[in-house]
Amino acid sequence: MPELPEVETVRRGLEPAMSGARFVDAEVRRPDLRFPFPDRLAERLKGRTVTGLGRRAKYLMADLDDGEVLVMHLGMSGAFRVERDEDAEMPGVFHHERSKAAAHDHVVFRMSGGATVTYNDPRRFGFMLLVPRAELDEHSFFRDLGVEPVGNRLDAAYIDEAFRGRFMPLKAALLDQKIIAGLGNIYVCEALHRAGLSPRREAGTVSSKRGGPGVRAERLAASIRAVIAEAIEAGGSSLRDYTQADGSLGYFQHRFRVYDREGANCPTPGCTGTIRRIVQSGRSTFYCPRCQR
Repeated sequence: MPELPEVETVRRGLEPAMSGARFVDAEVRRPDLRFPFPDRLAERLKGRTVTGLGRRAKYLMADLDDGEVLVMHLGMSGAFRVERDEDAEMPGVFHHERSKAAAHDHVVFRMSGGATVTYNDPRRFGFMLLVPRAELDEHSFFRDLGVEPVGNRLDAAYIDEAFRGRFMPLKAALLDQKIIAGLGNIYVCEALHRAGLSPRREAGTVSSKRGGPGVRAERLAASIRAVIAEAIEAGGSSLRDYTQADGSLGYFQHRFRVYDREGANCPTPGCTGTIRRIVQSGRSTFYCPRCQR
């Protein structure tokens, strides 16, 4: 499943092809993906102009000039392919080999700037919706989303308030999309290691007993923002780098400190620990039991 940095990487790759461009034509080649496509999707998109291309959590959002928003989710195997004349760019083709078979090309957008944007999804867990912009914040997919893990809203005070009194494991709290939107397994593992906090720690213990945010909340907020920012800059961990036509990879996977490094020496200076893997809520957690407390 792509995480926030990968989705942001895809957004940045699609933006030159879609933002400010008009849908000259749209083709929907099957009735559904995870959900049925919106009624008359191709007809409703044709002639519309994309006024902006944004992201909320792991959702891509194309604002249209008629007040609607085309909401797009990659699911597990979704990928966009951008082709312009004889050149091709691949924003969002996953590191693991994905199908390029035309049978999995389910949606095709032909844009006024000359780009053809194709959505390919072998497993068909992605989806597309049309939602009026005025109703977006109250839509079931968006109304309960927490703060973004980028920018200044995610700070020590927010974490202190959100986690205070919670007994669930810290990792589980960080993966709760109602608290922080868009965080996934990889980046939670990495942020917890940087913050020196155990994924098994009770979430409420990051709050200060004397009231107000404490040092643990400060370290955690700073680590989350730093990991996400670095991953976006590196083009994500599991995506090809959309800026290069040769399909070279995103680079953040080369910076992993703990994720998928079971048995390796902990990279924290002075730490003699070994990275362990445990399972929490059915998902792999990687951490150093010596320096993460």
